[in-house]
Amino acid sequence: MPQDAVDALVKVLDLEPIEVNIFRGVSPDEDRQRIFGGQVAGQALVAAARTVDDDRGVHSLHAYFLRAGDPRVPVLYEVERLRDGGSFTTRRVVAIQHGKVIFNMSASFQLPEDGWDHAAEMPVVPPPEDLPTMRERFEAAGVKMTPWMDRPRPIDIRHVEWLTPGGPRNAEPRQNVWFRADGTLPDDPILHTIVLTYASDMTLLDTSTRPHGGTWFDPTVFMASLDHAMWFHRPFRADDWLLYAQDSPNATGGRGLSRGLVFTRSGTLVATVMQEGLIRRGR
Repeated sequence: MPQDAVDALVKVLDLEPIEVNIFRGVSPDEDRQRIFGGQVAGQALVAAARTVDDDRGVHSLHAYFLRAGDPRVPVLYEVERLRDGGSFTTRRVVAIQHGKVIFNMSASFQLPEDGWDHAAEMPVVPPPEDLPTMRERFEAAGVKMTPWMDRPRPIDIRHVEWLTPGGPRNAEPRQNVWFRADGTLPDDPILHTIVLTYASDMTLLDTSTRPHGGTWFDPTVFMASLDHAMWFHRPFRADDWLLYAQDSPNATGGRGLSRGLVFTRSGTLVATVMQEGLIRRGR
């Protein structure tokens, strides 16, 4: 059931405290060669938030993926308390496996504050209910469903501009995707931010491959996140539909740069995302 998958995700994101400023995270029991980048970023944000007062919400994070994570062993997260100021709190998180750093993140938290307010407008797109699920897309395209593809997933994703396997190789480097946690999440606001961090890594890098015919399910294309930055603007719920408006301003040198704006269904801009990653076609 989808709710079971959401509950399992929440459990994966609930780190075990080992010592002051040290936490341990595990991966779900899946057949993966490397840990999903959104999982490491989400767990690192959990570790940072566990060392910050509840009255301060995260407003930005900047992360680098340094090595592929091993899903067979736990990840150790070490938090460095860089600053506790009157308005802002800054943390640095290092993720370690096999004695080596695989990931690092800087995250900044802020007390709520009033100020000037403006935001970009949401694109006009069909509502998520009018769009097929991922499973329906695959079935319509005749894609053979593997057990890994067919299992219940915690995030429901609905593509507005879908590229079918073997389809055109000259699409615009932009796409809109609706997504949400496919169940009910607890009310804790930081958890919704963490789930958005997890989900933000799912489709963004794909945008930079669209003009070249690459997709995440193309076995000849290798994609991996290099860095990931997010800014959180306004409150939201990750179990309500969010529109991820993405575009890729550049690809060169085996790297693709993508950016995304995240809107609530009512059109409120809640987050901005930037990511660069490897996009290599196999030889």
